[in-house]
Amino acid sequence: MATEIKKKAPEQVQDKGEKSKGTNTLLWIIAVALIIVAAVGNTYFAAQLSLVVRVLALVALGAGAVAAAALTNQGQKTLHFIKESRTELRKIIWPTRPEATQTTLIVIAMCVVVSLVLWGIDSIIVRLVAFLTNL
Repeated sequence: MATEIKKKAPEQVQDKGEKSKGTNTLLWIIAVALIIVAAVGNTYFAAQLSLVVRVLALVALGAGAVAAAALTNQGQKTLHFIKESRTELRKIIWPTRPEATQTTLIVIAMCVVVSLVLWGIDSIIVRLVAFLTNL
């Protein structure tokens, strides 16, 4: 019996809300172009425009670049990740001030103890090497 193997055509189905590759490319080109215009414009107009005007233009162009990048599929995934991260941060039970102080003091004490032990071992090794080289 011969088994037929059917080749499936590449699926062109996109997830809901996902943009096509061309749209993503166009948005990334716009974002990069805005950043380049901001950098070149800031340098080119350094003598003609005041610092305040150039900073406002940089902020506006930077915001436009971020907005264009946020509209891409990768930007949407990043925004979703940031929202999930904020949700997770809200779930964290932060230590109280006394707990944080106590933990900090324990860490400082352990650092002092370990540093003294290492200093003592180092001193012993230095004296041992000095004794052996003076023979």
